[in-house]
Amino acid sequence: MFENLSKTIKSIAEIAVSNDRKEVLNPLVDYIQNKVNSEDEIRLNFICTHNSRRSHLSQIWAQTMASHFGIQKVFCYSGGTEATAMFPKVGETLSNQGFRIQKLSQESNPVYAVKFSDNQHPIVCFSKAYFDEFNPKTHFGAIMTCNNADEGCPMVLGAEARFPIKYDDPKAFDGTDLMDEKYAERSLQIASEMFYVFSKLKK
Repeated sequence: MFENLSKTIKSIAEIAVSNDRKEVLNPLVDYIQNKVNSEDEIRLNFICTHNSRRSHLSQIWAQTMASHFGIQKVFCYSGGTEATAMFPKVGETLSNQGFRIQKLSQESNPVYAVKFSDNQHPIVCFSKAYFDEFNPKTHFGAIMTCNNADEGCPMVLGAEARFPIKYDDPKAFDGTDLMDEKYAERSLQIASEMFYVFSKLKK
């Protein structure tokens, strides 16, 4: 794990997750634990409307925390009900928190490689529909990270289980003096909750 990212994770460990949020997160813990027990691959698809902010943050932090806690065979994805682009502030926020991010293409929906360690595969991020060919088709858990996606997709085809784990959209602060603060805050909230999920697993 990169040194600056390790420092961020150390501070994340101090963030308390409320009992109400633990109730929301515990079904996901149980789902992953059952996969660990049966030695199955763990596929998690984080879904939001535009696959531009919260779903990417969730995918990246979940993959990072799986590695941090040594949980094997975890593959994290993200998607939307439609494709747009990963919002640039997401990458900037994650860079500030210790990730190393490389932009691999220049089109309107760029592909990014997000690294949390020198010795691990980068996380490939670009905006896509949740059913895109890049994402799993069966045997995955669908995590709904926003109200619109949760309400608009009562059924996610191919998903074994569905988890409504919703986050407020930092987009509400775009163009304001609070933008940097709110993106960092949302990223750390998601990170602390993924820390909680993977910390509860028994290998």
